[in-house]
Amino acid sequence: MSQGRPLADCTDAEEATEHVRAWVAATVPCTWREAAERGGPSAVRTVRTRDEYRAWYPRFAASGLVVPQWPLEYGGLDWSRPLAAAAERELRPYHLPRLNPLGLNLTAAALFAHGTHEQRLRFLPRIAANEEVWCQLFSEPGAGSDLASLATRAERDGDGWRITGQKVWTTWAHLADFGVLLARTDPDVPKRDGITYFLVDMRQPGVDVRPLRHIGGEVDFNEVFLDGAHVPDTQRIGAVGDGWRVARATLSGERQMVAGSGSGGVDRIGGTGTTRLIRLARERSAAGLPYGWDDADTRHRLVGLWCEEQIRSWTNARVRAGLRTGLPPGPESSVGKVHGSELNQRIQATAALMLGPGATAWDGDREDYAGAMPPEVRGMLRSRANTIEGGTSEVNKNVIAERVLRLPKEADPWEGRPWREVPRG
Repeated sequence: MSQGRPLADCTDAEEATEHVRAWVAATVPCTWREAAERGGPSAVRTVRTRDEYRAWYPRFAASGLVVPQWPLEYGGLDWSRPLAAAAERELRPYHLPRLNPLGLNLTAAALFAHGTHEQRLRFLPRIAANEEVWCQLFSEPGAGSDLASLATRAERDGDGWRITGQKVWTTWAHLADFGVLLARTDPDVPKRDGITYFLVDMRQPGVDVRPLRHIGGEVDFNEVFLDGAHVPDTQRIGAVGDGWRVARATLSGERQMVAGSGSGGVDRIGGTGTTRLIRLARERSAAGLPYGWDDADTRHRLVGLWCEEQIRSWTNARVRAGLRTGLPPGPESSVGKVHGSELNQRIQATAALMLGPGATAWDGDREDYAGAMPPEVRGMLRSRANTIEGGTSEVNKNVIAERVLRLPKEADPWEGRPWREVPRG
């Protein structure tokens, strides 16, 4: 068969599996295949660098298997959910993560829900191929939990718009080629009615990205200053003033992404065999160290976390079942976000606890510790952001209360007033 795109007209899961198997044999490097057959995803990580994977990734994208359920013209295979699931089962041992997750989960959600065919053709194939990396320009210094109060302005300029304002906590903005952006186009209407959704070129004059360093030393988040950045009107998604409705597709996709199977501890304590945290516990028992598998309290804690992970996976499966029927990710994705982010914090804290004080004590230079930090400690520090990023737990609990449980909203004395009259900050 061709080393490019597998046949798109598979009729059943067995045929899809055979096509994927043949594609893997012809396309995935031999050393990666041998490692996968020997020890699964964890073994693949030992024989492949990130740079090697990025260099190979275009072959994965060209196959259509990165997004098999997307239409052919957008970079997919137009496969049904059962065929895509069969392909994913066959690919799983080879550890082929999707690059450009913000493009795949956030931008694509808005384009499919509200974009034009021309916009999808322009952006989706490049998102799937990781040729254009994306970020999300939503939160602002004065508009985080109350996102709809955002103050970044978009003003008409001929056949386009000029954007002025500041965004913050923008994940991977320093790497991004484009960003999805919410800006205020009418300050004289209620706050949710005067917002418009744009796709912004991050590599143009007028866009200044400044990094915000994590407690662990790495950079994921950034603040972004926009000073007259240009956006053509062809890169407006939805109608002028309808950006809040468009943003809900992105926000639901974000919550599902952050709460999904890649967000937390399933690779650490669950899954298909002995995984990292359980292996760590057994190694500590074999070495006669505390917090090992022989310790009843440790074992009880790990089993409890594993049970919670199963609950999380069932919740996410319920959201995905809705997606398969054509429904967008709804407020139920907030349930998975709240539980998943708090669960991951408990998982990461347990991993650091098992290593004991020796994992965090350091008698060298402060600058050296970031590079020498055990991955369990780095994960614990990084996880502190989980209940903030992707929508804070407090905001998501309000979504659950109001849109899932149908509880009454808290009274807002400024409800219905024009944005410019509402106090901010």
